[in-house]
Amino acid sequence: MTAFFDYPKSAAFGRVVPKNKIYEHAGANAALKDLFVREVDQIVWSYKLAPETINLPATKTVIEIQVFRVSLKTTTLDRDVLRAIDRAVPFPLIFELTHNGRVKLAAAYKRPSEADSTRRVIGDYFETQWLANDTPRTPFPLALDMSSLYERLLSPLVTAQTERLVPGMGEAPQAPFTAAPGVAPVSLEARIALAEAIKAKARDIERIRARIAREKQFNKRVAINAELRAAKQELEWLTAGDPFGAVTDK
Repeated sequence: MTAFFDYPKSAAFGRVVPKNKIYEHAGANAALKDLFVREVDQIVWSYKLAPETINLPATKTVIEIQVFRVSLKTTTLDRDVLRAIDRAVPFPLIFELTHNGRVKLAAAYKRPSEADSTRRVIGDYFETQWLANDTPRTPFPLALDMSSLYERLLSPLVTAQTERLVPGMGEAPQAPFTAAPGVAPVSLEARIALAEAIKAKARDIERIRARIAREKQFNKRVAINAELRAAKQELEWLTAGDPFGAVTDK
């Protein structure tokens, strides 16, 4: 399932967010402000997904979800820009990034800090590939509350990025992630942790391949090849059928 959703008209907000408000709330330094100037054209608060706009109850961890549409000046965007916006806004964010008639989605899992409930922990960013602006949107997902909606909005993003890194993994089930009969559903946190581990291991493999390409000595190439085989085996384990170590009910 695509992560490009058709948000309810009742949740449309359409308010421009001034960059200086982001600077103020994110504590932006000169370098970060320069990134915004070079890479960001406009930030629009497109949708406000909240109990009063979509008739779903808030939860302790997810009160509202905001959708920000960010018009870019270039096809690349430094992740520090997204992280600054996430720091400035206390609610979970879904980003629609647009440039030259195309759109891509990005989001990081944002949760309350266990040490300080007034602070938010922001994870790594997941993103889709670029799509045409007129790409048909997927119907807005059904959910019981704001937390389950947040899972359903993030789930396809996590799946899409992992599928690009490891082709053939297939479409992941929608949150809450289901499992075989007698096996507990996989939580969003566990799914994201797995996706981040896969991403890190895929990067390790690319770095090892680069070392092999640079190495001229045969003995060293043999040793690095062995390291590459081990890394590939670890990646295969991560993408295996039951990487979460689920235990069936007795």
